[in-house]
Amino acid sequence: MNVLQQQVSATRRSWLRSAAAVLAAPIVAVAIGGAGGLSPAFAQSTANPDKFIEGLTRQILDQIRGDKEIQSGNPRRISEFVDATIMPNVNFERMTSLAVGRGWRQANPEQQKRLMSEFRVVLLRTYSSALAAVKDQQVRMKPFRGSASDPEVVVRSEIVQARGEPIQLDYRLEKAGEAWKIYDVNVLGVWLVETYRNQFSQEINASGVDGLIKSLSDKNKSFEEAAKKS
Repeated sequence: MNVLQQQVSATRRSWLRSAAAVLAAPIVAVAIGGAGGLSPAFAQSTANPDKFIEGLTRQILDQIRGDKEIQSGNPRRISEFVDATIMPNVNFERMTSLAVGRGWRQANPEQQKRLMSEFRVVLLRTYSSALAAVKDQQVRMKPFRGSASDPEVVVRSEIVQARGEPIQLDYRLEKAGEAWKIYDVNVLGVWLVETYRNQFSQEINASGVDGLIKSLSDKNKSFEEAAKKS
């Protein structure tokens, strides 16, 4: 169980997974580019960061509901979906560097590449079941208190469904040319980057950057082997 899960009550964990699937799963692949995966009309509306998040979230929810392979938990299809639809809108290099912290500055380019690759797998395996859990959730935006001209903003939203309390889901975004890129996500008051940075710093302090890479790789391989057996 990771730190993020430990900080929410058992009654909210299924909600957390559903909310995380919308984009924490920011969080979950390694393509970095423009507004790939979005319709042309939507791509033109990204000047306002709150409208960008609202449109992207609704598109993701709609696509998941209409894709039986994602709903069944097919790992190949989930990976393809994340790469095509979610990650073109995420600065994954910045997300990884912030999560790794000071170790990122110590890492050479090859180590940084490995860290991004293994972190991507960590996020995919963490949130793959969440993608399959999406059913009747809807996004509700909170008033945006920043400006579209700011270089970085926080956009706040809630994920609501037929029963239960709304789930807080906030985003940190940076301006990238005319588009916006997500680099951190807050679920129920817990920021994703901070959560992983606390975990990764312990690994780096104990065994360095290579130790963190090995730890992530070993955990990912163990998960893959367990998935094959099941």
